Amino acid sequence: MEGIPEAATQLRERRRILVFTGAGISTESGIPDFRGPQGVWQTVDPDEFTLDRYLRYPETRRRSWQMRMNTGSLDAEPNPAHRAVVDLWRTGRMIGCVTQNIDGLHQKAGVPEDKVFELHGNMQWAVCLSCRSRFPMPEVLQRIRDGVEVPDCPDCEGILKPDAVFFGEALPQKTLGEAIRRAQNCDLMIVIGSTLVIYPAAYVPTYATDAGAKLAIVNLTPTPFDQHAAVVIRGKAGEIMSKVMAEVRLS
Repeated sequence: MEGIPEAATQLRERRRILVFTGAGISTESGIPDFRGPQGVWQTVDPDEFTLDRYLRYPETRRRSWQMRMNTGSLDAEPNPAHRAVVDLWRTGRMIGCVTQNIDGLHQKAGVPEDKVFELHGNMQWAVCLSCRSRFPMPEVLQRIRDGVEVPDCPDCEGILKPDAVFFGEALPQKTLGEAIRRAQNCDLMIVIGSTLVIYPAAYVPTYATDAGAKLAIVNLTPTPFDQHAAVVIRGKAGEIMSKVMAEVRLS
């Protein structure tokens, strides 16, 4: 497939590679994206799930938790694209993985926890907005199965929220700062499964290119950054990245 040899060459020649991933890397694990034809926002109004509404209305919180009950992402498993990223990590030339995803699949696949920078949080956890205690999501969902419609914090009775960034909520500044720092110090950023249209996360690649790093993009559809990339490959993340890493290993 066109672009795979060039992508493999870029990965072989660089020593400070930063991976940037979006929803397209996890769709092959059965997790729907948000904005595609079958995306979550085709059936759910995103305006119903702003941070302001979540804080103000118990009914919004109830619907949010019910929606969480009806998704299977807690049971999702890493796919070949996640495993390819782990293969890249094991080469010793990857300095981290910045992700827009909230599924925890990079860590589940084997990328070290402290090398994954989750710009939009992680739905594997819930957080209390008062005391900031965190709780594993399965524990919270079990409370809902037991009849609690709107679970609160078991420590302080504060509002409990999935530990992901809602509309109207700021990105975690420490995580964003570390993502930017690594982007400024990488020599190659490879974007996998992101349309690069969701800001401020989509600014991160600009820090890499502004610092002189090369850019490689693997995505099903065009992105606004394609014209700045050294290599662009259209296709499914798992299929493409498996072939790219196979060629890297053969070299």
